[in-house]
Amino acid sequence: MSSNTPNNNDQEIDLRQVSQKMGQAYENFLSWIFRGFLFVKRNLIVLIVLFVIGAGIGCYLDKSNKVYESKIVVTANFGSVDYLYSKIELLKSKIFQGDLQYLESTGINDFKKIGFIKIEPIIDIYPFINNNPQNFELVKILGEEGSLEDAIKNNITSKNYPYHTITFLSPKKLNEESTVKSVMRYLNDSDFYLKVKMESNKNILQKIKGNDTIIAQIDRILNSISQKKLNTNLVYNNENNQLSDLIKTKESLIQAQANLKIDLINLDEVIKESSYTFNSVDNIELLQRNSIILPLLFLGLYLLSIGITRFYKSQIKRLVA
Repeated sequence: MSSNTPNNNDQEIDLRQVSQKMGQAYENFLSWIFRGFLFVKRNLIVLIVLFVIGAGIGCYLDKSNKVYESKIVVTANFGSVDYLYSKIELLKSKIFQGDLQYLESTGINDFKKIGFIKIEPIIDIYPFINNNPQNFELVKILGEEGSLEDAIKNNITSKNYPYHTITFLSPKKLNEESTVKSVMRYLNDSDFYLKVKMESNKNILQKIKGNDTIIAQIDRILNSISQKKLNTNLVYNNENNQLSDLIKTKESLIQAQANLKIDLINLDEVIKESSYTFNSVDNIELLQRNSIILPLLFLGLYLLSIGITRFYKSQIKRLVA
């Protein structure tokens, strides 16, 4: 019995010490809060003035540093995707270098307002693989080497999507109509692709003309068949089968004609502008706003200066003592 008594006493002493330390820590915490309250009360006017000044300067900077975002959605026809990207990259580098001579030669209006430009594909995998087994197999192969998401965003894949977005960032508003027209003129300035476009459109027109001729011939045949008087069921059945085949052929040709006429509209430019949006304010993350950062910065610097001053005075007193 006597051997267990010291251990129990030690445990009671340890628990008492822990309890005392916890109580002391709690009192220190309450004391720290109270001192903080007193500090705010004594310096309330200074804190409010610093916050208001910081917020005012921040709002002014946010307003003066407003960034406008403009986008043009385009399609690259006749296999001109690499050409499109190279033209945008060249323009981007010239803007970065400030090459005014080249920028003026492009004929792009408001080029002095453009601070940044980039191009990226609109990722849409379904038109890319739809009715195209080769593209589907390409995505499968790329997906086997890594994740499907990486395969979809792969440079080899992404450049083959039909639509691409050209984005402009500018500190001032751009003129919509003149900027779009001048940018599209710049992108379509290629003798090689202009010749390809002319030959392609000629081929489409020839196909449309040839299909019109075949449809007219089918119509004449159908009219002649309908005017015949069938004497036997055998003859009727044979001609009925021929009539059905002709009608199916005519329907497929009419559908082909509609597709060709749409192609003729879509392929009237090497780089075809699809849609655009201009001068939308580029959203800035909340923590990047000067109206939030500056007030906190001013208050932080003020508190830091007071802390340094108090530390300096305490060290002087200690050295003197």
